[in-house]
Amino acid sequence: MMISRQIFNLQIVGFCFILVSTGLPRATQAFTTTTTISARTIHNHPHQCLHDTHDKARQLWSAATDDIGVEESSLTKTGKFDLEAALFCSGLAFDSYVEPPSNSSRWERGSKGMDVAFVSNAFTRNLYKGLLQIQPIRAIGLPDEDDTIEGIATGGGTDAYLSVAVLEGDWKDDVFMLEKEMYHEGIRDLSGAAHVGRSSTAWSNVDETKSKQTKRNTGKQSAYHIKSGWGRDGQAVWSEDEDPFYLYLQDPATARLVFSIMDDDLIGEGSVVGSAHRRLTELIPEAKLTQQQLIENLKGELLAKLQESGGDLSQLDLNNDLAKVQLGARSWEGGIKMTSKPKKKDKKSQVAMGVAAGAAVAGPLGAAVGGVMANMYEGEVKGRIELKMSYLPLPPTPVKRERYTVLGGIPGITWGALFDKYVETQKAKLAAMEQVDDNNQNSNNIAPPGLLQVEDLEQCFFIKHSVTGGCCIVYRSLEKKLIVVSFRGTCEPKDLITDANLIQEAWVKGEDFDTPDACKVHQGIRQSMESISRRLKELILAAPAPGEEISDYDMIVTGHSLGGALSTMFSADIGEYGIDAGRALPQLAPSEPWWKSITNTIMGQEARDSSGKSGPPRPKSLRMYNFGSPRVGNNVFADRFDALLEDGRLDAAYRIVNGDDIVTRVPRTTSPLGVHYEHVGSTVMVSKEAEKVEGSDGDVAPAVWVEGESDASKCPVRDLDFALNSPLAEGTLLGDLLSATTAKDSESDQPDGGVFGRFSGVASKWSERVKTLKASDLASVVGIDRDFVEREFKIVESFAQGRALANHMEDDYYTAMGRAVGFRVAVGEEIIPLEEESA
Repeated sequence: MMISRQIFNLQIVGFCFILVSTGLPRATQAFTTTTTISARTIHNHPHQCLHDTHDKARQLWSAATDDIGVEESSLTKTGKFDLEAALFCSGLAFDSYVEPPSNSSRWERGSKGMDVAFVSNAFTRNLYKGLLQIQPIRAIGLPDEDDTIEGIATGGGTDAYLSVAVLEGDWKDDVFMLEKEMYHEGIRDLSGAAHVGRSSTAWSNVDETKSKQTKRNTGKQSAYHIKSGWGRDGQAVWSEDEDPFYLYLQDPATARLVFSIMDDDLIGEGSVVGSAHRRLTELIPEAKLTQQQLIENLKGELLAKLQESGGDLSQLDLNNDLAKVQLGARSWEGGIKMTSKPKKKDKKSQVAMGVAAGAAVAGPLGAAVGGVMANMYEGEVKGRIELKMSYLPLPPTPVKRERYTVLGGIPGITWGALFDKYVETQKAKLAAMEQVDDNNQNSNNIAPPGLLQVEDLEQCFFIKHSVTGGCCIVYRSLEKKLIVVSFRGTCEPKDLITDANLIQEAWVKGEDFDTPDACKVHQGIRQSMESISRRLKELILAAPAPGEEISDYDMIVTGHSLGGALSTMFSADIGEYGIDAGRALPQLAPSEPWWKSITNTIMGQEARDSSGKSGPPRPKSLRMYNFGSPRVGNNVFADRFDALLEDGRLDAAYRIVNGDDIVTRVPRTTSPLGVHYEHVGSTVMVSKEAEKVEGSDGDVAPAVWVEGESDASKCPVRDLDFALNSPLAEGTLLGDLLSATTAKDSESDQPDGGVFGRFSGVASKWSERVKTLKASDLASVVGIDRDFVEREFKIVESFAQGRALANHMEDDYYTAMGRAVGFRVAVGEEIIPLEEESA
């Protein structure tokens, strides 16, 4: 789902809730800078040191760009704001609103509501070694439906479907549960299962007759149910017309398969009937072999059959046997009995029966014993699944990677085209410069515009958590050695609940929350990030090309709205701790030993201990450019984040804000609930329209204003603390009137003016001051800071007029970023350089 005017009303509801919960919004100030940044901040080559750049090359580029305000910076060093990187990230931040089709066979349906869609075939081949095809045949021993309402809706039996999960890696809690515990929810209780597949449902109100009728109507026979009878439990049957489902395997030699027979529900999430687990190699021993070894074995079997038959080809199933050899496939068919089940939730009826039975045998004492025994009884594990599986190794053959086209969340927006046009204009300006002589080796030291114009940009995968709403897309460029992590923002009602929740919790799980110096973050945002973070890190570690490591790659993190807040948390985690896939977010408890599974199954390297000196891996550089981000944590968290910038563990952190975007002003720095929030990094202001500088003679604010770089103006999205000033302080109404009364006036002091002349001069000043009277002047009479009041009123006015909400939407950011790089852009319209438009 994309963020657009279609969800505008949802945005209004969420943001109004935030505003009401956190007090009056503070105002934004107009731009006051006179420095215009209308072109990219040029990079040096990512693999060259800044100090290696030759002086003459620097001077030529500087001279050619003085008139457009371009500054130099480095991809891997902390430096000036990089406009090219910001524009590059803006497209990917909004591109994350486009979700891959739900019917794609490359979806990885994970446990605990976490799903992954593998968009890139090349990345999938790089990550997985095998593919498992599963075709259920029959489920027997099924209990009757115990939910009266559901039984009326779908029939009295179990509405069965088969769910299978792949458990890989060193997930100790999951393995202990499967091997030692008898009563659990099977797949639903797994923490580390990344890939879950399921069959269709054999609804209990569909019998064999109805199933055959479906085939006559549609050409495909559906699954059906056989009702229980005297001495016989219910059954579910899947026909050969049913489509199989597939599971990807990272390490087939160690993978565990978890089977759960599920009871589907029209109302609610359904329930688990029973579960079992087996190692893949127990069922298909050849899964531990490479594809080449498996093919050689199959060839040997085929030759042996030919020799036994005396060369009679009629003895062979050519379609099946030759296909197996060609693909290297190996199959298994059989039955698996369920060995565990969930504990009963309601035992009232069986306890009553136990009490009655005990009382009949031994009176009151027997009744007590019977009740206790009945309460302890969980019942037998029911269910057996018959199925067939085929294992297919994925060959490590290279797959052609095509450049990904970046569009956006709203039809008619073309972020990729805007970026390409901007880069081409900068290249044209560079080509017009005087060439540097060969002795200065310009081509090896000065990187031209377009450092991020990657021809092999590849969308690798999409992660979505169906419960928390956390979403993320990861892109990569193997040529540029670049990984981009883009978090999706607010686009569903549950995301607005995450946004509006103001409760905080400790940033490091387990730390004391109540101490004055506790590092605290927004609880809802942290939970959203935690739900996808561990799997996200595992897949990011798989993003480099085979033989390369994450330390060879630069990483950029981006996102819009809620996605901007998630990008802040992710950057803080990676910047301080590295890519620790042994846990989701920072915690006092030690991380799980994850290196063995990650390095062996994904990175193909010798296993290492995460507690070693090297620690979790880090990218070569880490930068964050997000858009319309709310505040994430308290001032302690902000200080902790900014310390990462100071010591170089985080190379850049910029929050791009479009005009009066209301989301960037919440949560409030200080709310009536006593919850404190503060922004991190540096603010970058853009605007879709030229704005007049307040208090100037027609000066226009720059297209881009960067906190700490453009000028010394106060950041318009950082709240001013509520302050009580002296009513007579300079700048207040009473202070100005007192100054007018006591100041000497050159005209009123003339001899012929006398007292009347002096009084006339004071009255004139009073009159002029009263003409400019504002609400903030009245507040200053009782000692309230004028700047504080003005900002409050200005943002309220912006919100009332709709600008604050409109400025948060993608189309307004598209227009503002286009203006920032010198183009007039709008949804569905041609991209036109501002120079041509003005001409």
